[in-house]
Amino acid sequence: QVHLVESGGGLVQPGGSLRLSCAASGSAFSINTMGWYRQAPGKQRELVASITSSGSTNYADSVKGRFTISRDNAKNKVYLQMNSLKPEDTAVYYCNAAVTSWRSKDYVSWGQGTQVTVSS
Repeated sequence: QVHLVESGGGLVQPGGSLRLSCAASGSAFSINTMGWYRQAPGKQRELVASITSSGSTNYADSVKGRFTISRDNAKNKVYLQMNSLKPEDTAVYYCNAAVTSWRSKDYVSWGQGTQVTVSS
């Protein structure tokens, strides 16, 4: 089983930057697409950005040009660089990974979430 642990959240002023990290541990045949989701109070969880194992990326329209997702396959880590943060970016951010087990079973793993608060 692959476990994900996020770090890097916190309180930042509007216009500021934060870098989230997510480390995957455990054994699997492959870790495929990884992504970041967020959930604000009273709202549904939404995709922020995703990245395939080959490096292809996808972003929500609301973060294009401000956020950058990247990954280090050797370290099984994914990052989210967030610039020009806005109050509406305030949410709990979750790391997500699509995993193929050694028994060829596909499943999705989630981290526990990290709080990002953008406020003056």
